[in-house]
Amino acid sequence: MRSYETMYILKPELSEEAVGELVDKFKNLVENHGGEVTKLEKWGKRRLAYEIAHRREGFYVVMQFKAAPEVAQELDRVFRITEDVLRHIIVKMAA
Repeated sequence: MRSYETMYILKPELSEEAVGELVDKFKNLVENHGGEVTKLEKWGKRRLAYEIAHRREGFYVVMQFKAAPEVAQELDRVFRITEDVLRHIIVKMAA
């Protein structure tokens, strides 16, 4: 298994409950495919460096996990099709 870190930005107008559901969805996706979430941080609403989809703020979440490369690809696919995700990035961490 490889170590990864992902940061994703959710729409700022989401309720706390909706944010929690999305965070759990992404966490469970990793765990259900045999991965392990080692760290999960909700940074909260922050101002964006530049406007994205007519929004100046976003809800930031950082997650570190260990998983096979296929899991990271599936997570990337799900980020892309989830409308409430403004931006995301998945980075393979040094061993």
